[in-house]
Amino acid sequence: MQLFVNDLTVIDFSYCCPERGIVGESWIVDVLLDGALNEMSMVLDFAVVKKQIKAIIDDAVDHKLLLPMKNECITVTDSLHQENHEYVDFISERASYYLQSPKCAFAKIISDTIDVTSVTGHLTAIILEQLPQNVQGLKLTLRPENISGDYYHYTHGLKLHDGNCQRIAHGHRSTIHILQKGQRVAALEKAWCLRWQDIYIASDVDRVEKADIELSNFAQHNLTSDHHYFSYTAPQGRFDIAVENKVLDVVDCDSTVELLADFIARQLVADNQGEVTVVAFEGVGKGAIANA
Repeated sequence: MQLFVNDLTVIDFSYCCPERGIVGESWIVDVLLDGALNEMSMVLDFAVVKKQIKAIIDDAVDHKLLLPMKNECITVTDSLHQENHEYVDFISERASYYLQSPKCAFAKIISDTIDVTSVTGHLTAIILEQLPQNVQGLKLTLRPENISGDYYHYTHGLKLHDGNCQRIAHGHRSTIHILQKGQRVAALEKAWCLRWQDIYIASDVDRVEKADIELSNFAQHNLTSDHHYFSYTAPQGRFDIAVENKVLDVVDCDSTVELLADFIARQLVADNQGEVTVVAFEGVGKGAIANA
């Protein structure tokens, strides 16, 4: 007997790509369970699927930075600055990134690449360990939202958030609607999607000097004049990141979707685009609207 739940959850995360750098992503999760009926004539109660399995998935990968541990571009070591924190040194073809975060902010995937196959295998093994014995099979389908139009991948962190959004390197795959006089303007949408293609969005208020950043010894010896430094302390711990200028956009606000929508709208007005409405999405099916 099989039981399915489509659109069980959406995982918003970032991952280290040897070619593209740190990439924000959003995947929809579908679940198919295979097993014998239990004493309630069910494979598994829908309430358990929706609550327990979703919670396992969220804890494993949601709002984390996914690390391909078999790839030589990644080095992970224990922090010498903060207890229960780790350094991540990541050198991609596009840029180099250096981080310190609490260990819970990283998901270590035993693979040389982060893709649907490797993440599906990682999650399947974790979930099966926690399901009842009558559940004999599990099929996860991870899929991006079907977007007709332009979209961008971005990574950020929200220091004022008391949940997992505080993690300094989690991200989203998002679309944007920009309207003038009630009509979408494809050229403006495309321009912003190009600007924020595989970008790290940082808040200027979180900028720190090089002397105040906490990174590995390797990172300290390999930082360049192109790196910018951001750090903050949130409920889960201290977060630090060094990002090269070419993969960075620094905004004059926090990077909540509400303020990003307002930031884009203000930028468009400053560029003499007239009155605009910006519908900015944060991942799948949620976002904010700003008018300027």
